[in-house]
Amino acid sequence: MAPVTRSELISRIARRFPELKLVDAEASVSEILGAITAALTAGNRIEIRDFGSFSLSERRSRAGRNPKTGDAVSVPQKVLPRFKPGKLLRAIVKRAFLGSAAL
Repeated sequence: MAPVTRSELISRIARRFPELKLVDAEASVSEILGAITAALTAGNRIEIRDFGSFSLSERRSRAGRNPKTGDAVSVPQKVLPRFKPGKLLRAIVKRAFLGSAAL
């Protein structure tokens, strides 16, 4: 199963809504992704009902080990985006892979 790329997403939207020009579909995708990025970089959480939510996950700095040499190394603090699927999305994916008996 091939991943859906940004250009494939734009093409699908343009095919689904023939009244939209390809450039309008591209602008829509760019605007949505830009809004999500801007909200996360501002430290905000994004919730899209029935789809899921995007938030930030903070990992503190810690001491780690180099697996090759065993030497102690310092692992710096990280702030990473996190996606948590919504209840409806989880149910749709579960049904797609496990069938209706799984619900």
